[in-house]
Amino acid sequence: MEEKYIICEDSLEGIFTAIYDAYALREGHERLHVQVGETDNYRLFATYLHSQPDFGKTEKVVRTLQSRLGEHVYGSICRAAASDGADKGDAVYHTVVDGITDGHGERTMENLRNPYVARTFALARRTANEVNHELEFIRFQELKQGILYARIGPENNVMPFVMPHFADRLAPEDFMIHDENRGLFGVHPARGEWYLVSGVEQEAEEMQEVVQYSDKEQQYQELFSLFHKTIAIKERGNKRLQQQMLPLRFREYMTEFQRREDSGS
Repeated sequence: MEEKYIICEDSLEGIFTAIYDAYALREGHERLHVQVGETDNYRLFATYLHSQPDFGKTEKVVRTLQSRLGEHVYGSICRAAASDGADKGDAVYHTVVDGITDGHGERTMENLRNPYVARTFALARRTANEVNHELEFIRFQELKQGILYARIGPENNVMPFVMPHFADRLAPEDFMIHDENRGLFGVHPARGEWYLVSGVEQEAEEMQEVVQYSDKEQQYQELFSLFHKTIAIKERGNKRLQQQMLPLRFREYMTEFQRREDSGS
């Protein structure tokens, strides 16, 4: 029997729709695979099918996963699907097969002998770790319009997990988080529901024209930078430990490090 690859969009809806379509084929799961995005290296004696995101199919998969596998497994699957792993589609699909078809249910993520489950576990943990980092390191800055604005550049698609956290804690505020790597914006109107906006392509120069900080914000940035620099004890510096606790790739988006670099310190 030939291998079949279902090519889907790189999104939770895309992956869940592909999983729905894979089950709908009713051909068994051993030779079925879910591939996120197109490939330049097609296999011989393999069939490639395309799956388009479908909200109705996605809802059905979500309900099935939540009822059959439980919230813990469902959360792990969502975090794995949000990772940057090229093989995440197949890992998630066969993890669902392990949980539903093979009957592991709510204990699916404990079956690490299954290489697909082990891979999903690793991808989910990678996303969760980055979410925790972003919750600590995101820096909001006030724009002239009174909106709180933050830039991030995550490796994984952390926005669906970061936005609920800040929507709860900054409920009275208008704020926006910009994922520069994906051209994705998380928008929260004051006392309203947050939502995601994608497909907004902005050049760096255009964003600089839009993002204008308020006078008070610039003053606070200077004060925060000075405070950060003043409390540092040079003799107790430990760069290796600092980089372990705060990876360098996050510093580009943190106010205290930006201001220090601009001032030449």
